Amino acid sequence: MMKFTQDQDILLRYMSQINIDQIISQPESLPFQLRIYERNEVILKEGDSLDGLYFQVDGRTRVTSSVETGKALLLRFCHPLAVFGDVELIQKVVIQSQVEAVTQTSFLFINKHTIETHLMRDYLFLIELSKHLSYKLQTCTTASRINLLATVEERLASYLLTTRLQNEFGKEIQTPHIHEIASLIGTTPRHLNRVIQKLSEENMLKKEKRKILVLDWERLDVLSNGLRYE
Repeated sequence: MMKFTQDQDILLRYMSQINIDQIISQPESLPFQLRIYERNEVILKEGDSLDGLYFQVDGRTRVTSSVETGKALLLRFCHPLAVFGDVELIQKVVIQSQVEAVTQTSFLFINKHTIETHLMRDYLFLIELSKHLSYKLQTCTTASRINLLATVEERLASYLLTTRLQNEFGKEIQTPHIHEIASLIGTTPRHLNRVIQKLSEENMLKKEKRKILVLDWERLDVLSNGLRYE
């Protein structure tokens, strides 16, 4: 069950950790709250009304999007400093993606009323908001393009090469679980396993328990046709 605190010492520690004074002007005057969620707890639920902005300051979260059939598409895993509620705030829509805690996760939360009455006039805040929005647009557009236009072999090669680079989005899509990789690259676990088996027979990969070992990065790079999830 979500816990929260407005203890100033705790809040100031997290504010300092993320350099909040570079994100918001005079943050000490605003009613921030620290919200703490346990593993597997839902933080934001698709279709609900947004109550404010969530600045992730600790832990790991999973972001998914579902359709009416009940199937869910894994979009990414997030870590500090991720921001949730920005799309909904600007577009004035209900929550678009479900966010769950993978580990115990903490957020600096600021309510919607304070954002609308104070922060929407704060140029530092608006610049930060635009950075997060443009990053989400860029990465979602790239992932959609690759998943729609490339073969599963190309997608897997691109995925492995992207996560190897350890750039921002590479960290957000890194997982050892086959079913999660399949969801991220837009295929089924069964099809992905067939591709892994094929590339293993060609001595490009080796599948071990909870691991995919790359044996030949150069051939994998050729297979990817230069595509990257970035």
